[in-house]
Amino acid sequence: MKKDFLLFDLDGTIIEPSHGIYQSINYALSKMKRAILSEEELRSFIGPPLHDSFVSLGMSKEEASEAIQHYREMYQKEGLYLMHPYPQVDQVLAKLSNKKKLFLATSKPESFAKEILDYLHFSQYFTMIGGANLEGTRSKKAEVIQHVFAQERSIDKSTAVMIGDRKYDIIGANENAIDSIGVLYGFGTKEELQAAGATKIVESPLELLSLME
Repeated sequence: MKKDFLLFDLDGTIIEPSHGIYQSINYALSKMKRAILSEEELRSFIGPPLHDSFVSLGMSKEEASEAIQHYREMYQKEGLYLMHPYPQVDQVLAKLSNKKKLFLATSKPESFAKEILDYLHFSQYFTMIGGANLEGTRSKKAEVIQHVFAQERSIDKSTAVMIGDRKYDIIGANENAIDSIGVLYGFGTKEELQAAGATKIVESPLELLSLME
């Protein structure tokens, strides 16, 4: 797969973020006087926009917006740092960035994504860090990808690919008419990624290197 412009998801693709996200979600639910969720239930929050996930619990749009504020309060204070990069991801990003242009395309707020990549010393690998905005008008993966394209007009869609672990990454790529690579070491399943229409699927970060050669 010869691609020059690589768009990476963050949660479930570059970092394992579950501890911090789960803690922040249950903090928000407790502030809203709602029952906290089990780990199995919390897994569904990683991938889609946070607002949509809170609405799926039966919250109104207004309640979901309030829950997000509580979530961000805890996430920015503690949860953001309760994560770690997947094994060999640092090596993969370093090698790919020598030959390709790398971009981040995450549904996480862009400011949080920048802070995480700075903390891990990964920002050096990326031409641009693209994410959701805090106002909620740019949160779905297709919108984030469009944002990256708008900011980086030199990107040739025919040589661009979206790399992520959930169906939302694949769907976002399809809606922007670019290829996609699903990764199986994150939170999505092979069946989910195939059903969404992933162009390729890999099992480990290192496979991305051989696939991009």
